Amino acid sequence: MRYVSTRGKAPVLDFEQAMLSGLARDGGLYLPETVPALSGLNDLDGLPYEEVAFRVIRPFTGDSFTDVELRGAIERAYARIEHAAKAPLHQLAPGHHLLELFHGPTLAFKDFAMQLIAQLFEIALKRSGQRITIVGATSGDTGSAAIEAFRGIDNVDVFIMFPHGRVSEVQRRQMTTPDAANVHALALDGHFDDCQARLKDLFNDHDFRDGVGLAGINSINWARVVAQIVYYVTAAASLGMRDTDFCVPTGNFGDIFAGSMARAMGAPIRRLIVATNQNDILHRALSTGEYRVGEVAPSMSPSMDIQVSSNFERALYLAYGGDAGAIAQLMEELRSGGFTVSQGALQALRAQYVSGRVGEEETLAMIRTIRAETGQILCPHSAVGVAVARQHAEPGVPMVTLATAHPAKFPDAVEKAVGIRPALPPHMERLFDLPERVTRVENDTAALESLILERRTI
Repeated sequence: MRYVSTRGKAPVLDFEQAMLSGLARDGGLYLPETVPALSGLNDLDGLPYEEVAFRVIRPFTGDSFTDVELRGAIERAYARIEHAAKAPLHQLAPGHHLLELFHGPTLAFKDFAMQLIAQLFEIALKRSGQRITIVGATSGDTGSAAIEAFRGIDNVDVFIMFPHGRVSEVQRRQMTTPDAANVHALALDGHFDDCQARLKDLFNDHDFRDGVGLAGINSINWARVVAQIVYYVTAAASLGMRDTDFCVPTGNFGDIFAGSMARAMGAPIRRLIVATNQNDILHRALSTGEYRVGEVAPSMSPSMDIQVSSNFERALYLAYGGDAGAIAQLMEELRSGGFTVSQGALQALRAQYVSGRVGEEETLAMIRTIRAETGQILCPHSAVGVAVARQHAEPGVPMVTLATAHPAKFPDAVEKAVGIRPALPPHMERLFDLPERVTRVENDTAALESLILERRTI
C-alpha cells in the first residue's frame, strides 16, 4: 500500500512512514493510491469490534506491521474502551440512532484513533530505536486523547497546543493534570486555527522538523482516519447493511472523511451529512462553492470552532480527480483568505456530502428536546449533529448521528440547557482535585520551537 501527498511533491511512502510523518513534506496530506474493498461485509454483524477493526485496517497497513503486531495493538487499544460493544448504537427515535463514541478514557471519539496509533507508534519506535517529538493542535478533544494515549510511552515527547480560554474546563484539565514527564500542555494565545497554523509552520521548517524528529497526531495523520473508518462499518453491520445516512458533527473534517472512506470500501452509506455550528465555513462552501475564512466565533461546542478544516483538503483532492497541482494552488489561495471550488469539483463534493448548520439557541433547544423525549443528555456537539440530522431525515432511511463526546465534558452548556451538571465517570472523578501543569505560550513559531527544544528529552 503506497501513500501519496495531496500536493504531489512529497515522497511516496508506506503506511508506517506516512503515520510517523503526519504532514507531507510539501505541506500536503497523505492518501492511499487506491482504497481497498472490504470483503465479507455481510458477515461482520456480531463480530467483536476488535475483529472488525483488524479486517478494516489490515489492507491499509501493507507490510508495515505483521498480523500479530496489528492484532496486539488493536486489543491493547480497545481494552480501554469501557463499553462491551465499544461503539454502541442507541435508538433516539424510530429510524434515528445515536452512535455513542464517548466510552473511551477521555470520553470522546478521538480515543478510538489515538489509543490505536499510540500502540502502533510504540511498536514502530521500539523496532527502529528512533526517538520522536509529537506536536499537536487541539480544539479540545484531540489533545486530551493524545496526552492520555502517549503519556509514559518510551521514545516519545508530546507537546499539545490548545487555544487559551477556548476549551471547556474538563477538556483543559484532561490535558493539564497528567504528570507524566513526556507530555506537555501548551496554552496558546489565539484560537484553534492559530494553533493549527503554528503546527503546520513547525512541519514546514524542515531543519527543525528533522532535528527533533517531528511527528503529528492531528487528523492530518492518515492513521487517525483509518481507525475512524471502523465504527462506520460496525454501525452499518448492526443495521443489517441497509443504505443508511450518517450525520457527523464536523470541525476539522477528519471524522466525516473517514465515513467517505468507509463508503469507498463498500459500506452502504447513502448520505454523509456535515453538521456545523455557527462556525459554518464547510456548510457555506458546500452550499455556494466559496471557501472563505471568517472570524472564529466562540461557541458552546468548541471542538467545532474552526474556520480552516484541514482534512477538507483530502476531499478536495478526490473531487478534483487527484489533480495535485490544482490542490496546491487552492491551498496557496487559502493563505490569502479563501478560494472558489470549480463547478465540476463542487458537483463531485455534493455527490459525497450534504450539510446543515445550527446556532447556539438551536443547540440548547435540541439538548432540551432530546432530554424531554428520551431522557438522554447530549453534549453540545452531538446536539448539533442531531439537530442537523432531523433537518435531513427521510422516511424509510435509517439515520445515524455520531455522538462525539460525553456530556460531562461540557457541563456548563448542559446545565444551561436542562439545569443538570452531568457527573464525570468514576475513573475521572478526581479530575478537579489534581494540580495542573501548563505553559502559556505566545502565538509565534520561533517561540514554540525554542520551548520544544528546551523541554524535549534528548
